[in-house]
Amino acid sequence: QVQLVESGGGLVQAGGSLRLSCVASGVVLSIDAMGVGWYRQAPGKQRERVAIITSGGSTIVTNSVKGRFTISRDNAKNTVYLQMNSLKPEDTAVYYCTATVRFVDYWGQGTQVTVST
Repeated sequence: QVQLVESGGGLVQAGGSLRLSCVASGVVLSIDAMGVGWYRQAPGKQRERVAIITSGGSTIVTNSVKGRFTISRDNAKNTVYLQMNSLKPEDTAVYYCTATVRFVDYWGQGTQVTVST
């Protein structure tokens, strides 16, 4: 059974940094997952994709966070990270990790990120 557990969220002042972690079990991300991504959902807004990393290690980051956020993977720890720098109040949201394994999407429970002014 595939499980994804996010951590690392919290309250931070604008301009600060956080690193989110997504630890996977039941799957080897670098081999079995076609892609692993970070999404976020702010109150009253639709869930949006933030960044993805493919099994081959290619990354895509959405324009609104480009230059500030970086997605990476540690194969030994079976973990995907989202390094978030220069955080802005508009980055406030629940951040979710998702992995596509054999064409099925799995989601974590989410971690709250709150950026204060």
